[in-house]
Amino acid sequence: MDQPTAPVPPPGCPAHQAGGRVPLYGPEFAADPQAYYTYLRHYGPTAPVEITPGVEATLVTDYASALQLLQDSGSFRKDARRWRDFNEGRIAPDSPVLPVLAHRPNCMYTDGAEHLRLRQSITDSMARVDPMQLSQSVEKISDFLISQFCERGSADLIGSYAKQLPLFVFNELFGCTADIGDRVFFGISGMFDGVNADKAIEVLFQAVGELVALKRRKPGEDVTSWLMQHQTGLSDEEMLHQVALLLGAGAEALVNLIGNTLHRLLTDDRYAHEGGLIDEAMDDTLWENPPMTNFAAHYPVADMEFAGQKLTAGDLMLVSIAAANTGPALSAARKAGSNRAHLAWSAGPHACPSKEPARQIAVTAIENLLNRLPDVELSVPEESLTWRPGPFSRGLVTLPARFTPVKPVSRPARRTPTQAPAREGAAAPRQAEQAGVWSKFLNWLTK
Repeated sequence: MDQPTAPVPPPGCPAHQAGGRVPLYGPEFAADPQAYYTYLRHYGPTAPVEITPGVEATLVTDYASALQLLQDSGSFRKDARRWRDFNEGRIAPDSPVLPVLAHRPNCMYTDGAEHLRLRQSITDSMARVDPMQLSQSVEKISDFLISQFCERGSADLIGSYAKQLPLFVFNELFGCTADIGDRVFFGISGMFDGVNADKAIEVLFQAVGELVALKRRKPGEDVTSWLMQHQTGLSDEEMLHQVALLLGAGAEALVNLIGNTLHRLLTDDRYAHEGGLIDEAMDDTLWENPPMTNFAAHYPVADMEFAGQKLTAGDLMLVSIAAANTGPALSAARKAGSNRAHLAWSAGPHACPSKEPARQIAVTAIENLLNRLPDVELSVPEESLTWRPGPFSRGLVTLPARFTPVKPVSRPARRTPTQAPAREGAAAPRQAEQAGVWSKFLNWLTK
C-alpha cells in the first residue's frame, strides 16, 4: 500500500529549511503562486509567510477562516499603528511593502465610527456616478488608447491599454485638469512599477493636494467635489488621503482585472470574442486569478487563538484571497452550484465600496477592445508570459497581441465640463513626467 506523500515546498522555497517561512515574493512565486498556496494549506487554515525579506506575516488561506476574520472587527483591527513588528523596529524604514501597509488617515486603515464616517463619504460620492456617462467615458478613452496602436497591427495590451485606461477614467471621474492629471498618471504608474517609488508617491500626493485645493475654490460635477461637499465634512488632510486611496488602490486592482481577464480570453478556448462571455471570463478571473491576491491586513487586538493558531496582539495578518477562492472546499461548493461568493471584492465592513463601477469600467473596456479588434490574439507562446513579482497583487508584465490593422475612430470636437481647456496663465503640463499623456488625450478630444 502506497504511503501518502507529505507536501513538498516549491523549488527554491526557504520552507525546505526547518522553521523557514514561505516567501510570497520573487520570480518563482510570481510564476506559479498556486503551487505555493497548495503547499501552504498543509499548515492548516493559516500559514507562516514572509512577504518581503524580513517582513513576517500570518496568511489566512482557508475561506471560512478568512470570512471569519474579515467580519470580526471586534477581534481584528485595520489600524496599522497596531503592527507590533513595525512598532518594535523590526521593519526597515525603506521596506518596499510600507507604501501599502503603513497607516494613513483613510477608510482602509481606520476602525469603528471613524471608519464608518470615512467610508460613507466614499460610498455616497461613488453612488452619484452616472452609469451611462461612465460607460460613454470608458468607451471614449478606450477609443483614444486603441487609436494609438490600431494601425500597427500589434500592441502590448498591458502597457498600452490595461495599465493606462483606469488612470484616464479616474482622471475624468475626479475632475483632474491637464497638469494635475499628467502627474497623477506619473505618480500611480511609478508606484506600480516600483521604480523610484518615493518620488512617484511624492508627485502623486502633491498633485492630489493641488486637486483638493482646486476643488475647494471651484467645485465641479466630479467625485472629488462630491467628497468635499459630503455631510461628513472631510478635512483637507482626509480629502488628500481618501482621494489618493481611491486613485491608487482602485487603479492597481482595475489594471490587473482588465489584464487578467484579457489574458483568460486570449489563452482559454472556452471563451469566444462575444460580449456575453466577457462577464463569464471576468467571474472566472475573480475566482481563480483575482487582481488582489494577499491583502486585507488586520491586527489582533489581544493575544488569542484563531483557527487553531496562537496569535499575539499586533501580529500582521493577511487574507489570501487567491488561496481561499481556490481551496478544495470552496472549489467543490462552486462546482455544486453554491452561491457562496468569492472574496475578490473582500467582505465584511471593509469590502470594496466601488465594486459596481469597477466592474462596469473593466467590462466596458474589454468589450470595446474586442469590438474594435475582433481578431485580436496572443502573439507569443502563453508560457513565455511573465507575471509581476510581489505579495499583494497579480498582474502580467506584458500581454503582446496581434490583430488586423484598422483605422482609428474619429472623435467629435466637443468637451465635457471636466475637460475644460487650461485657464490662461495656468502652468503648462509637465511633459517630462509620463510625457503628458492626459494632456494628449484632452487635445485628441477636440481634434
